[in-house]
Amino acid sequence: MEGAVEHFPRQRTRDVPTNPTVAPNVKQAVPFFGVTDIEASLRFYVEGLGFTVTRKWLPVGRIRWCWLELGEAALMLQEYWRDGHPSGAPEGPLGQGVSICFTCADALAIYRDLIARGIPASRPFVGNGLWVTTVRDPDNYRLDFESPTDVPEETVYSGETS
Repeated sequence: MEGAVEHFPRQRTRDVPTNPTVAPNVKQAVPFFGVTDIEASLRFYVEGLGFTVTRKWLPVGRIRWCWLELGEAALMLQEYWRDGHPSGAPEGPLGQGVSICFTCADALAIYRDLIARGIPASRPFVGNGLWVTTVRDPDNYRLDFESPTDVPEETVYSGETS
């Protein structure tokens, strides 16, 4: 059509190799949680769940950031900080809509251990072929511990809680 204006420029396509020759470089995905009280979070994750602090940053004589590990899983915590003291968390509830799933050998054993340590954990149930038990950290981040099972869907654990 003569005199027509092309509103969308034509995009050039590039040949993208279907078999890249470079080996994948990504090794691990590590959740990074902003927290309001790093000391409370460390008590929960280290004393309560059994994580180990493997790296930390102490710019003001106290931990502001850390890397935690439990088995092959890892996560990072960093305290919100503004004007030389803990503050600056975003408005609204932290952890809303965030769920981290930890695959483990035996979620029922995790549940029994959590209850024994005084950590409130949800009664395990079977969903998607997995036993699942859930805890929430001090900032309301949801942590699911899951293990494969052939027990029927929607089964609820009926074992002892302590």
